[in-house]
Amino acid sequence: MNGVHDMGGMDGFGPVESEAHEPVFHAPWEGRVYALTRAMGYARLWTTDESRATQERLPAHVYLSVSYYKRWTLGLERLLMKYGLVSADEIAAGRMLEQPKAPTRILRQNLVQATLSRQTFARPPQAPAMFNVGDQVRAKNMHPTGATRLPRYVRGHVGRIDRVHGCHVFPDSLVARKEEDPQWLYTVVFDGRELWGDDAEPLSAVSVDAFEPYLEPVGGRP
Repeated sequence: MNGVHDMGGMDGFGPVESEAHEPVFHAPWEGRVYALTRAMGYARLWTTDESRATQERLPAHVYLSVSYYKRWTLGLERLLMKYGLVSADEIAAGRMLEQPKAPTRILRQNLVQATLSRQTFARPPQAPAMFNVGDQVRAKNMHPTGATRLPRYVRGHVGRIDRVHGCHVFPDSLVARKEEDPQWLYTVVFDGRELWGDDAEPLSAVSVDAFEPYLEPVGGRP
């Protein structure tokens, strides 16, 4: 999906300014949104990738005008309505108007620590890897209407396989069909001049983690 969230290589947004001694949360409500999002993740009604894709589908003027955790809030509201846990009227009223639909999995206090542990998305390979370290590949010139993790600015450009990370859950299939569809994952290095031409900074390069369906061999068999 070519949404406004895919900002890589775009100009006009100003410098990225770091904040000295930046707190984890800038306001208490941000922490509550984070907690609610993690609690709903435990319910397993949707995946992290579907949550991300929901935020990416926010209208461009909304996505660009709100803060990071406000996007989390708006995405969570949309998912809660999609899965019948709240109604639009309840969101507008800010309170419960009817008996809610209860999830089958509810995050209790004694489960929080285990829930916060990072899970693995690695899966057994379904087929041999198509590419090896050192192979030249081209990022496909693709423009899907659904979710994708391939940055728009590398599409159609040639890079080199730098690492092979094994097979992992494929986000595109998970969002579209709720199927894990494991795919090989690679780190691909693109020379700055390949991406930006003569305007690129000397010796610049960009590394992108790309799934196998995003890539095609250069010059025949890799």
